[in-house]
Amino acid sequence: MEVGAMKNKLKVYRAMHNLTQEQLADQVGVSRQTVIAIESDKYLPSLGLAFKIARLFKVKVEDIFTYEGEENEN
Repeated sequence: MEVGAMKNKLKVYRAMHNLTQEQLADQVGVSRQTVIAIESDKYLPSLGLAFKIARLFKVKVEDIFTYEGEENEN
């Protein structure tokens, strides 16, 4: 059973900045396939890549990537 999952808003941020998957990939130094995999939640980016993406969009990493897990907040 999966306890939690990473979710991301990469596609949303990419659209807001009028970037194609190819353009985003070029700007952060990865392949277009990597961008596709991240957007479809099939690939978890390294911390370094997550920061590069956040820096590109001038937002915090947490604005794009979030962890949805079982957390007991009492």
